[in-house]
Parts: sequence; structure tokens; C-alpha cells
Amino acid sequence: MNILRQLSELRNTLTNQRKKSLTIGLVPTMGNLHAGHIHLVEQARKEADFVVCTIFVNPMQFGKNEDLDTYPRTFDADCEKLNAAGCNVLFAPTVAEVYPNGIDAQTIVRVPGISERHCGASRPGHFDGVSTVVCKLFNMVQPDTAHFGLKDYQQFMVISRMVEDLCIPVRLIGETTQRNSSGLALSSRNGYLTQDQAQSAPALYIALQEAKASLEAGVALGQVMDQAKVQLTSHGFDVDYFNISHAYSLEPATDKDDQLVILVAAKLGTTRLIDNIRVSVSR
Repeated sequence: MNILRQLSELRNTLTNQRKKSLTIGLVPTMGNLHAGHIHLVEQARKEADFVVCTIFVNPMQFGKNEDLDTYPRTFDADCEKLNAAGCNVLFAPTVAEVYPNGIDAQTIVRVPGISERHCGASRPGHFDGVSTVVCKLFNMVQPDTAHFGLKDYQQFMVISRMVEDLCIPVRLIGETTQRNSSGLALSSRNGYLTQDQAQSAPALYIALQEAKASLEAGVALGQVMDQAKVQLTSHGFDVDYFNISHAYSLEPATDKDDQLVILVAAKLGTTRLIDNIRVSVSR
């Protein structure tokens, strides 16, 4: 696996691969890789001839009081995992390489509407940072496929809308959320949990599963959301939101919608966890 830091090196490498008529797969990450990230790399190898993974902790998507400075960075271990998974190139640029004119002078890619609810409401500007950096990575790598985990469901839908609106020639592939044996979605932030919090954390997915079953049984939307919030609070969560939405627009669901997604964000202590589950109901 080649480790590249400069955009010029990356472009030269990928030009040589395209001359061989090889297809390029991209897996964007912020590092501190876990089994979910490695699953993305493995899936990318099935879809493309040459796999590029990026590690870049993007300052544009962190708020003033969020964990940019303390976000876990495990570069050497990440390299070992990627090499073992068959990644061809790791692109790990500096902030100056990605934002050569500085973040304050950076052109912003904003996806209106779909990025403003849920995590967008709780973390103003977060999705502007996500869509901007992903658009830049797409332009840097120019991949044929790009692979994202569906744990960040809203992020995937925001990127999908951006790709559609800006006519970016990449095929997005959302990969199933990877979970540990307790059902907790794998996340780099799980490492922040104390031992007691880690034992409580699986209640998040249990609440989603029970809410799904209630919807399939015909329980009213509002009642399902209220019950889930009470359930999570009883397990020590500080619930940011527990929303039932249309699966594609992410607008609040109505009684006429049959394709739904339940989105949740909640804190255990200072650790913010997110998760989701898709639901198809008969109307």
C-alpha cells in the first residue's frame, strides 16, 4: 500500500491506473479505523480494481465545542489494517493540502433542506463541512465508486443529493451498518464510553428495533417516538432526537408514508451516539 500526502502524487498515481483501464473505488474516513471501515474497503475491492482510502480529520465539520482536538488519531494502526485489507493507496493529506487558501476562504458546498434537520439542526454547519470535503475528495480522486457506511444515514442522503445536484460522475454505495455482538453500531466514538456506559449503549439499537416493531404493528408515529424517548432516558441517555422520517426526503413522516427511517442521536455522558433503522410499513 502506498501512503501519499500530496494531491499531485495522488493524481499521478491514479492517472497511471486509468491508463491501464482500471476502475477506482474510494473509501473516505477520518481514521481511527474499526471493523466497519475495513468492511467498506473489502466491499470496495469487490466493486473496483484499485482502492483508495482517505484519512482526513476534517475541521470544517466540527463545531466550536466539539471534539476536533481530542478526536482519536491512530495512524500507524490504521495503516496496518488497511494494508491487510488490500487497500492500494492511502491518501492522508494535511489541512493545508485540502484547504490551501484556508478554511475561512474556502468555497462552501451546501445541500439545502435535507441537511438542515436531525443532526443538521443540532450541529449547525456540520453538513456544510461534510459536503464540502466530500466534494473535494471526489474531485481529487475522481472515483468510479464511493463507499459509505449507512450508520450515518443522513450523511449518505446529503451526499447522494449533492452528487445528483452537481452531476458528479460517481456511483455511491451505502454499506450495511456493522455492529458488535450487543448490536451497538461500530463507531470511532465508542472508545469514549466508560465501562458502565458501554453496557448501557446497546439500548439505543434495542429502542430502534422496538420502535420498528411498533410501527409495523400500526402504533401511531407520535406514540412510538414518545415511548422510545422515555425508554432511552431510563437507560441514562440524554436524547437529542428520536425522529421518524420519510426514508428519502428525511422530512417528518406522515401516516401516508410507507418507506420510513427512524433516526436517533443521544448522549451517554459526553459521548454522542447516532443510529438508524429502515422500516417498510403497509398502508
